[in-house]
Amino acid sequence: MGSSIAIPRRQFGRSSLSLSRLGFGAAPIGNLYQPITGVQAGRAVKAALLSGIRYFDTAPHYGFGLSETRLGAALGNIAAAESVIVSTKVGRLLVPTSSRASVRHGFVDAPPLEPQFDYSYDGVMRSFESSLQRLQREHIDLLLAHDLGPLTHGADHPARFREFMDGGYRAMSELKAAGRVTAIGLGTNEWQICEAALKHGDFDGFLLAGRYTLLEQGACETFLPLCARRGASVILGGPFNSGILATGVKSAAIASGKVPLHYNYEPAPQAIIDRVAQLESVCEEFAVPLAAAALQFPAAHAQICSVLAGFASDAQVQQAVSWMNTPIPDEFWQRLRDRELLHPAAATPA
Repeated sequence: MGSSIAIPRRQFGRSSLSLSRLGFGAAPIGNLYQPITGVQAGRAVKAALLSGIRYFDTAPHYGFGLSETRLGAALGNIAAAESVIVSTKVGRLLVPTSSRASVRHGFVDAPPLEPQFDYSYDGVMRSFESSLQRLQREHIDLLLAHDLGPLTHGADHPARFREFMDGGYRAMSELKAAGRVTAIGLGTNEWQICEAALKHGDFDGFLLAGRYTLLEQGACETFLPLCARRGASVILGGPFNSGILATGVKSAAIASGKVPLHYNYEPAPQAIIDRVAQLESVCEEFAVPLAAAALQFPAAHAQICSVLAGFASDAQVQQAVSWMNTPIPDEFWQRLRDRELLHPAAATPA
């Protein structure tokens, strides 16, 4: 088993929560893209705890309740789970469906439930109570509003955002004031909606997927400095940008077409493939695994309190811990700057 990466932890915003530098993304144990068993899910969670991971993120949407159910069962069976931080999300309600499709919204062999967006006060309260039951918990450490923003809602975004600020945000604030949750925020793929939310509400922080990675650092221009001024933290999800920063673009499997190249949940465009090739060239020069650099880079920013990777097995957990602990020389990061592969304002590991 790899060495512990739990120390040091970082505080989440102004809350009392302290998150491990590497977090466990629980979407894969909800059968994301492939089916796994409950036993496999439990092994992955146990491996994470043994490796020092103490932050676990899930959502009702992940496997339509399956991820929450499996995470709750796994944590309930492990004594070390008492010290963990768990986040889940609101914004979707699960309703029965007659669909028999084996794959729905990317999840395989999930329960016969369909997620429906609902950011209202009552919808958020119902979602929260259902999550407590599936997770077998009486309290949620971090509650996040899931997938607000025009990328998800298109022309309906203004109405959805009003629905949330008028209803769901009020519900989350009441749950926090009552001590039923410790911290609140947003979980989204768009830093712009997080920036807008800070203008309308008081949030402890955000889970931002894929928007501050080796491939894109626009969030460091205005959003991350705003978080610093407001005392808000950011959890960085999707450090591999849907996989391309884990696989790279130069391997034999990639060249043969056996392994598809994905970026931002879609086939990678040529400009992204070319940029990853440049990153890989520097990695080869310094004998640094691309995936190790991808995991360690976002963690260097002072506002990033945890880097969240998805795990479906104990082997994946151990590999990620190894990448997070891989020594990377300062000269590597400087070479990336010299080749203009990093934003001038981006922080790098020391």
